[in-house]
Amino acid sequence: MILAGGRGTRFWPLSRRRRAKQLLALDGKQTMIQQTVARLQALARPKNFWVITNDDLRGAIARQLPRLTAKQILAEPCGRNTAPAIGLAAYLLLRHDPDAVLGLFPSDHVIGDEKRYRETLARGIAIAAAGENMVVLGIQPTRAETGYGYIEAGGAASGEALQVRRFTEKPDATRAAEFVRAGNYYWNSGMFLWSARTLAHALEEHLPKTAPLLAEIATAFGTRKFASTFRKLYPKCENISVDYALLEPRSAKGASASNISCLPADFGWNDLGSWTALYEHHSAKKPVAGGNLISASGHFVLNAEGNYVHAPGKFVATVGVTGLVVVETEDALLITTREHAQDVGKIVKYLDEKKLHKLT
Repeated sequence: MILAGGRGTRFWPLSRRRRAKQLLALDGKQTMIQQTVARLQALARPKNFWVITNDDLRGAIARQLPRLTAKQILAEPCGRNTAPAIGLAAYLLLRHDPDAVLGLFPSDHVIGDEKRYRETLARGIAIAAAGENMVVLGIQPTRAETGYGYIEAGGAASGEALQVRRFTEKPDATRAAEFVRAGNYYWNSGMFLWSARTLAHALEEHLPKTAPLLAEIATAFGTRKFASTFRKLYPKCENISVDYALLEPRSAKGASASNISCLPADFGWNDLGSWTALYEHHSAKKPVAGGNLISASGHFVLNAEGNYVHAPGKFVATVGVTGLVVVETEDALLITTREHAQDVGKIVKYLDEKKLHKLT
């Protein structure tokens, strides 16, 4: 199950409502969602891929993923976060293969070592298939990042996997630094593995109002009533993430009572969460003198360092500036700094409030 409904607001003005981050080629010729599907193809047949998105993006995703049929790309009637999305997939699978392992994957992440990535997933799949086990892939922190959730790990659970003590949503800088120093905290990658049966049982325990709605929607799948049932019932589901709905309550029981494992992963993961993250990613892959990354028809640089400029078809001159982010499209121009690139999403919020929908 690939989650592809987000807008990627921190990549405005390139990312828009109908051309979100996952549909952009930010790291190579393929788009982010195309890369996501390509690296998972060795683990599942095309018919076993599902994408959940929204009406704005469904057509573009279908064009980018021609091997998937229309029914494999589900458009939510409204956004309800990750718990209902993955829950619906669980109930769809439960009717045909309750022991099948279901993987939840964001559609817009970068993986540096795909071979190691698939090897890690294979180990996680084996753990998830062995019983009512939930597996989350944890990334070893390299800095005190405040933009990610953290997983506190305990003793060994199974093989390389560790018991999960608790999940912590995005901490402040002080707590993030404490987590990194402790050595037993991992970034929450947003990638999860569990059987359809395990996930359905967890939903029934922790989301008793939402679970029957998802089961009813799944029962209608493949019939003429599916579209109307989906539109009618899905908005009634709770708007909550998998982390808050299922993982945090279970981890709160304590490691001995929880069936959640953290599988430490090291495969060059990056969620490319902002223009700054994209700059750092490309700078690490291919260092350039002066650290200026400029996408343009030509450029001139004088006493300028560490700038990211995206202005295709234009000649760009950077003189005496440092740490800028400049992104141009036909109808908008973003000028910020790498330090403040996390705030770009606030621009989209402002545009929404002002009903300037042509710019979103």
